[in-house]
Amino acid sequence: MSASALAPALLDALKALLGARVSTSESDRAQHGRDESSHPPRLPDAVCRPESTEEVAGIVKLCAAHRTPVVAYGAGSSLEGALIPLQGGVSIDLTGMNQILAVRPEDLDATVQAGVTRKQLNAHLRDTGLFFPIDPGADATIGGMAATRASGTNAVRYGTMRENVVSLTVVLADGRVIRTRSRAKKSSAGYDLTGLFVGSEGTLGIITEVTVRLYGIPEVMAAAICAFPTVEAAVDTVITTIQMGLPVSRMELLDDRAIEAVNGYSKLDLPVTPTLFLEFAGSAASVEEQAVLVEEIARGEGATGWRRSTDPDERARLWQARHDFHWALRALRPGARGWGTDVCVPISALAEVIRETRKHCAQAPFFTAMVGHVGDGNFHLAMQIDRDNPDELALASAINDRMVNLALKLGGTCTGEHGVGIGKMKFMRTEHGEAVDVMHLIKDALDPNGLFNPGKVLPPRTS
Repeated sequence: MSASALAPALLDALKALLGARVSTSESDRAQHGRDESSHPPRLPDAVCRPESTEEVAGIVKLCAAHRTPVVAYGAGSSLEGALIPLQGGVSIDLTGMNQILAVRPEDLDATVQAGVTRKQLNAHLRDTGLFFPIDPGADATIGGMAATRASGTNAVRYGTMRENVVSLTVVLADGRVIRTRSRAKKSSAGYDLTGLFVGSEGTLGIITEVTVRLYGIPEVMAAAICAFPTVEAAVDTVITTIQMGLPVSRMELLDDRAIEAVNGYSKLDLPVTPTLFLEFAGSAASVEEQAVLVEEIARGEGATGWRRSTDPDERARLWQARHDFHWALRALRPGARGWGTDVCVPISALAEVIRETRKHCAQAPFFTAMVGHVGDGNFHLAMQIDRDNPDELALASAINDRMVNLALKLGGTCTGEHGVGIGKMKFMRTEHGEAVDVMHLIKDALDPNGLFNPGKVLPPRTS
């Protein structure tokens, strides 16, 4: 789509508001028309780079007057096409809104602009003895993490963005600016607007500021790793650990093919078999107690090669290998773009979903691997496919469909943390039934012209 598709009067008004921070260049538009998903790119007509909530509101007011779609853009790490501008329009790049507005150690919270990244925030907090625990792997923006209700490796202990967002500043479809709640620890005053916008993927409003919870950095942190004869044995270890109430900080499962990939990419020599990566945090005594108990549970399930370390460099090396999983897979098939998908189920159903999905993947001509935040029943399937090969695309889609439908049958959800975007939209009515109609009512009320991130999250109405 050419830049001329944007009304000249709107383009002139946007340039009057932002000056050189409005771009219609081919390269800028191409960058903002894709993400890390397998979905084909679509270019916006223009890219705007605001630096304040007021400028976002100004952009939205202008776009509303011209009935022009608006899509919010953060780090570009979406895995379900959530930020691809299906109908063109304006991409609002929030990465320039990267100011940490306030840190309140006594209240254990901080307020940041939406473009602040999680690593940036934690670097800023380093001398306070506090940290922000949500870690989806990518150095995502806090605003994007709130918009997709992100979680990650620490969720088993600290929860997801849903539990860790205190309040939001949001620009509505008519340009009004609202704050969703106060910073008080609890409130019974009115509807939970914070919860409404967290996870809405930019379809109801544009998040410009986020107040998040902070936590004290533990006295001691220890990483551990152990190999299992089967995926089921690893999952049984997780279930027992959770049932015993042990406060493990991270519990990550990598299947044998994932280990094969990270060994090559991260220069490790781990046994190529299902493996748990764990982390314990707290006082020296509590960490020792947790580790000893989990090791005992794991060995009872046939675990071998138990290794534990409190050395920061060794811990960082192991967890960096886990976070490099995405890139490790890409390295196995240069030029391919992975299809990454996820589901979340009750922990008791986790082994069955993984086992059945591995069966479906066994005969695939492309490389597949699984990793999971197994402490909360969430796992990810990665398939390295040639997106120009229709047969591979069709098979990957069939594998994804089977996995999601089994997860839903067993009381799970179509996505634990990637979000709905484009890719999981077709499962929404199966998962939510008539509640989807209620979601449409909310969308109609807040965005009556359907200009915020159109074509995402909600499937078409049935009537």
